[in-house]
Amino acid sequence: METKELLKKVRQIEINIRGVVNEVFAGEYHSVFKGRGMEFAEVREYRYGDDVRNIDWNVSARMSQPFVKMFDEERELTVMILFDCSASEIFGTRGQVKGDVATEIAALLASSALKNNDKVGLIIFSDRIEKFVPPRKGRQHILRVIRELLFAEDEVSAGNPRSIQTDIAVALEYLNQIVKRRATVFLISDFLAEGFEKDLQIANKRHDLVGIRIVDPLEEKLPAVGLIELEDLETGEVLLVDTAVSAIRQSASENAAKSKQKLERFFKSIGMDFIDIYTNESYVRPLTKFFRMRARRFR
Repeated sequence: METKELLKKVRQIEINIRGVVNEVFAGEYHSVFKGRGMEFAEVREYRYGDDVRNIDWNVSARMSQPFVKMFDEERELTVMILFDCSASEIFGTRGQVKGDVATEIAALLASSALKNNDKVGLIIFSDRIEKFVPPRKGRQHILRVIRELLFAEDEVSAGNPRSIQTDIAVALEYLNQIVKRRATVFLISDFLAEGFEKDLQIANKRHDLVGIRIVDPLEEKLPAVGLIELEDLETGEVLLVDTAVSAIRQSASENAAKSKQKLERFFKSIGMDFIDIYTNESYVRPLTKFFRMRARRFR
């Protein structure tokens, strides 16, 4: 992508998300993502009413009297964006392709973090780690994050991504290795992958993890348009389907519904938040609904 074209795209994304950041997330963001934990500050002598669970037994033994640990609430939040850049992200039949929608949402979340003076990091993955941007603050850093997202999207759209398949477990393992302190993590993917459940459960215990599933409506309901050729963009497998046959359409819809329900049940079983975003609809409404729901929960 030429520098001029890249800057134009960055600017367009900024324009697209500015209103959403200001109107929707500015008031809710801080109250929604409180997962900042507590940071050790000092020890002092035990006072009546102090929580005995905070007694520092090592210091107490040395001083021959009880001392307790004091903590300050961490004011700085680290936001990590895990971004799926596999080949399935170029699929789209209504409005935008999945990768376009995912890029705007990731840019929106990064800009919201900037507004709250939080650090933002980025992991772009396929079936391997394609790019890691360490968490930092500042407008220039956010612009770099958006540029990296656009580079990833551009490679996928051109049909030559670094790798075409998906392995969510790889991204989660990498996250758990490099981010030691609790962070707010947005996992943006279509979740068309297998074998990531164990790593997702581990990551969800360590971090405040939110899944954002990008869906094209055709993936859940086939239209009655006769013979169509379907290709799996990640395996290259091609299937000829007669969509005029209602039983075939119904079977495809039922299989998609079962897969969706299975994924949602797993998310709920581990206490993980998730959002479905459809390519033929504005992402503003489901994101706003999600943020407000979480804000009520944390009040």
